[in-house]
Amino acid sequence: MTVWIAIGVTAVGCYLVKLLGLSAPAGVLERPLVRRLAALLPVALLAALTAQQTFSDGRHLVLDAKAAGVAAAAVALLLRAPFLAIVAVAVAVTAGVRALGG
Repeated sequence: MTVWIAIGVTAVGCYLVKLLGLSAPAGVLERPLVRRLAALLPVALLAALTAQQTFSDGRHLVLDAKAAGVAAAAVALLLRAPFLAIVAVAVAVTAGVRALGG
């Protein structure tokens, strides 16, 4: 039952945050700092989520096949490969490390 309470509280919280954003005065939203934060916040949240899902296993730091895939993707990104090639390299390296490691 606590899961449903958490889902309900999260839904209400998301609704209130959305309502707060819609009720903010236009002058506040036009400030350069607010615009910059609004542009960078989704990127930071996605990076944090990716890092947590890649390097964490519950409560412990884990370096496994996912980390190897992210490292390979970073190398492909530095080599300026196209996006689909970066994804393919990450998938292939992750699958290869998992196949070799069991």
